[in-house]
Amino acid sequence: MAYKSKRSKATDISYKTKEIVWERDNYCCIYCGKTGYGVLPSCHWISRANGGLGIEQNIVTLCQGCHYKFDFGTAEQRSELRHFIRGYLNAKYENWKEEALIYKKYD
Repeated sequence: MAYKSKRSKATDISYKTKEIVWERDNYCCIYCGKTGYGVLPSCHWISRANGGLGIEQNIVTLCQGCHYKFDFGTAEQRSELRHFIRGYLNAKYENWKEEALIYKKYD
């Protein structure tokens, strides 16, 4: 069995979290509304590379196309998606704070 660091475990998205996010997001891409194949609750608002936790307040459901634009799109596409997702998560969670979504080694 492979060893996972505490950070890797903290940034992974559990099946339970995916179920919660999937239901919260009405089983569709929160940005374009697409449903079906390729629409998954797997997009970290704050990326795993930046210590983004695998918790529902940091995860959204995007289709493959929107997820690609969020990660690799033009500056304008990324900016538009970031603005939309920030507003979406802020509206879903009272007192939503980005700093609470980041893995902290010594907490």
